[in-house]
This record gives sequence, C-alpha cells and structure tokens, in this order.
Amino acid sequence: MGMAAESQFHVLAVDDSLFDRKLIERLLQKSSCQVTTVDSGSKALEFLGLRQGIESNDPNALSTAPVNHQEVEVNLIITDYCMPGMTGFDLLKKVKESSALKNIPVVIMSSENVPARISRCLEEGALEFFVKPVRLADLNKLKPHMMKTKLRSQKMEEIEKPSKDENGSVVAAVVSEIKDSTKTEIEILPLQQDPLLVQQGEQMLSTNNKRKSMEEGISTDRARPRFDGITTAV
Repeated sequence: MGMAAESQFHVLAVDDSLFDRKLIERLLQKSSCQVTTVDSGSKALEFLGLRQGIESNDPNALSTAPVNHQEVEVNLIITDYCMPGMTGFDLLKKVKESSALKNIPVVIMSSENVPARISRCLEEGALEFFVKPVRLADLNKLKPHMMKTKLRSQKMEEIEKPSKDENGSVVAAVVSEIKDSTKTEIEILPLQQDPLLVQQGEQMLSTNNKRKSMEEGISTDRARPRFDGITTAV
C-alpha cells in the first residue's frame, strides 16, 4: 500500500451503518492507513481500553479499568454523529475526558449539515466535521494531524519507558550500597571502653577476689577441729 505495516497510520472508524463502514474503510486504505471498524461507540471505547460502568446505575458512567483489546496504537478516530445508544458526540466527549486518549484526533461525520451541530462538536474538541459522503481528499487532509499524534506517542514511550538494563544496574547499586552501610553499622556498634575505667575495674575485681579468698581461708581454719598429738591409723 506504499507504506510498511508498522509505519501505517491506524484509524478507528465508528459507524452503525455497514455500508458507511465499508466505504470509509476503503477510502482510508487508499490513503495507506490501517483501519479498524466497529459499529457502536461502546465498542469503540472497549477497543480503546475503556468500558461502560456495568455496576453503575448511570449508563453513561465510564470505567478506566483495562479490558482485553487489541494492543495497537490509534492515531485517529472517525465516527458517525447519529448512532443509537452512544452518539458520535458522546464518544467525542468520552475520549476528550480521558487523560490517556485526549490527544487522539477525533473527526465527526454526518449526513446532515447542521451548523449548530458542527459548532458544538468543534467546541468540544473535534478536529474536523465532514458531511457525508466523505471523500478521499477529505481524509488526506488528516495525515498531518495523524503524524503529530504518532510522533507524540513515540516521544512519550521513549521518556516513560526506561531501559531494563539501566533499571537493573540502579537496583543492584542501591542494594550493594545498603549492604555496605549495614555492615559498617554492625561493625562499629560495640563502643570502645575507656582504658582508665578498665584498669580501675580490674583493680576492684582483683581486690574483691583477694578479700574473698582471705575470708574463705579464715572461715575454713575456724571450722576445722584441732587435735594435737593424735594420729589416726587405718
């Protein structure tokens, strides 16, 4: 198609009409874009990693919990305005309210040329508003905007995704430093005693031992009976 698959712009096309989905898909493929088509706003949110709050009483509540979906980067969302359930305008608002998705350009399509509707969508953050049938020349105008989105995503990945090797080296260095610090602290825990205090302690201990020995000797002599001149033979 003129571009490698990995360098293609990826467009998420949302329309409840099968005919319109096929038409927009062919036009985008002619513009060398990779296309994913869904038939409702809720399926679009699910593909983008968002889903409607099931447990909430509010049907429009949005959960940021991740769901299983195709892990591909989306560079542009193009959606029909009039759809049952969630309209294209509702989808636009959900995308712009999401911190993770708000930078993705959103284009609104409609078969009705209503100035108030167009102004409302543009004020809410829509990049363009196309009146159906959409032409190939209309889609080609979107390429510069898709390029900006792709470059922004690549820069964010480079900034927010540090090298595993670098992380491993940092962790190893921190662990080593902690071990060395702990070892040093353990080695210096026993305090050095004052030599004068040690000497005084030894002297007091020696004096106490001598006094104890003398007392024991006196006590032994006093308790022993004295029989002078008597010899016992066995």
